[in-house]
Amino acid sequence: MSAAAATSIVDLLLGLALGSADPASNNRFSIEGLTVTSKDGGLEIGMQRLEAASLRVGCGPLVLELGQLALHSVVALVKMQAGRPRLGALAAASAEIPAVKLHGPVSADIAAGQAPAGSWCLGPLAAADGTMRAKILDAHLLFDADVTVPIRDGQIHFKDATVAHVGPDSRMGVSRLGLYVDAPNGRSYLYQFSSAPMAGVEYERRGAVLGPWVTDRGHLRLQPFGESLLRQPAGGPALRFTEQARHLFDRTAISGDVQLGDGKFAAPGAQAELAGRADGRNLVRVHSEAVGRGLTIEVPSLSVCKAILEAAATQLHCEEAAGAVVLRLFVEGAQVRFALDLTNVKLSGLRLQLPARD
Repeated sequence: MSAAAATSIVDLLLGLALGSADPASNNRFSIEGLTVTSKDGGLEIGMQRLEAASLRVGCGPLVLELGQLALHSVVALVKMQAGRPRLGALAAASAEIPAVKLHGPVSADIAAGQAPAGSWCLGPLAAADGTMRAKILDAHLLFDADVTVPIRDGQIHFKDATVAHVGPDSRMGVSRLGLYVDAPNGRSYLYQFSSAPMAGVEYERRGAVLGPWVTDRGHLRLQPFGESLLRQPAGGPALRFTEQARHLFDRTAISGDVQLGDGKFAAPGAQAELAGRADGRNLVRVHSEAVGRGLTIEVPSLSVCKAILEAAATQLHCEEAAGAVVLRLFVEGAQVRFALDLTNVKLSGLRLQLPARD
């Protein structure tokens, strides 16, 4: 089937106005093995292979770009609505996407806690293992500092964290006021809590009532702590950076590897289960030359199953998905933006359900 004819069919069924990822060419589609049969007052359209190339789709401030997409063993259910054929559901046995890009501004609504309270779940953090490192230049400690924070079984025990520099080392910990560093020149808070107690936090303990000696620096359980922050209502975040920490960001480089566990992950409009820890999948690599200017997160071998994406009453189900992910967060002017790149993406068990349109 010609590219023009295939494009016309797809535009008609989806009711979309697509832009192009390549300004010199239009969105391109090709179809192999097309069959059409009547079913339940509509049409069942089968395709051995549906291929799309040079796609660019805009949704508000977000832009999705696909260099190429191939769907195998496709079945589309089409019904007449208001005198026009409309796609009601689509299924595909498998799909391959060599490269896909999604970019735009970081959502202020989600960052401010506008998402429904129950929409966040960070199950893979419960068994996370790894180490995060930071290099702080010209720190408030009056000298450069090398920070090492181990993560074991989804927890950070601050007795194991180190802040090394010239002279006596400093210590990290967590109190009811927030995360702190005890340096030779006194205690400084990097992050402050607006309320206590905080979910997932075991606060420091002292040897005597109001005594000066800290016997346990406290610890964080990453899953409940992270979920509680994301579920905070707008206008009342439970965690905020101190002014001192903000000044340090442009002089702080970080790096680290964190092996996520298997389990459910959920965010507004998306949910999935991470799988493959035993094979070394879902290892997260984090690095930044200066946290105040940007951050890069890489997952060289992402493996998920039972994924569901939902937007505007449209649902996309995927039984299994694998690929490589690079997420970049960066400051552009006064705005934080993101760029998400996925490569070598392989999907299986795809089902798309669309709402009825007038």
